Amino acid sequence: MIRLENVTKTYNKTVKALDDVSFNVKGGEIVGFIGPNGSGKTTTMKLLTGIIKPDKGKIFVNGFNIKEDPIKVKESIGYIADSPDMFLRLKGTEFLQLIGDIYRVPTEDRQTRIESLAEKFGLTKALSSPMMSYSHGMRQKMMVIAALLHKPPVWILDEPMIGLDPKSAFELKQLMREHTKEGNAVFFSTHVLEVAEKLCDRVIIIKNGVILYNGTLEELEKQNKNESLEKIFLELTEK
Repeated sequence: MIRLENVTKTYNKTVKALDDVSFNVKGGEIVGFIGPNGSGKTTTMKLLTGIIKPDKGKIFVNGFNIKEDPIKVKESIGYIADSPDMFLRLKGTEFLQLIGDIYRVPTEDRQTRIESLAEKFGLTKALSSPMMSYSHGMRQKMMVIAALLHKPPVWILDEPMIGLDPKSAFELKQLMREHTKEGNAVFFSTHVLEVAEKLCDRVIIIKNGVILYNGTLEELEKQNKNESLEKIFLELTEK
């Protein structure tokens, strides 16, 4: 459902954020994207969502070429950015109604979805207040609700657990599992190896814009017997 083919992205004509990167995420998979700060994770997310364009290479999401069908791609994805600080002057309900309008969520279903997701993440009482008054964690929850509101088949989540309380993090992980059981795809970045170990079907490890590993954590541990996942990751990314 996600496919990158030989994608390269350079900033200021000198800094190569991604270097000939290729990988895919299939329906039914939760794939974790792991790497140190500055490794190219957020750049990859922004390329997948059409926020920025690659220098070369092809990107497909849900069968659509992002260059030829950018709107179809955007309709197919639910995206959580690395910062939840946006639209802060809007009330929670106003923000979610805006998202519903953008994605043409039917009015007869929209309120039911909003109420269900708000209850799941403990935000029902906060929806009538401006998001400027929300804590960081509450804003993060709003971004999660907004990303899921139109029921997209592909979820692209940039550090989605940051700022979430344990209950909300548990709920999101449950939603991720339910989403992929229906044949959909989840691609998310994380720094927390324990989350990746428990949640992911496969991980992709990146450093300096280059893919170092693409496979299951079980396979990675078999290749490095008697070593912890943390030690394996540090050895890979510090070489």
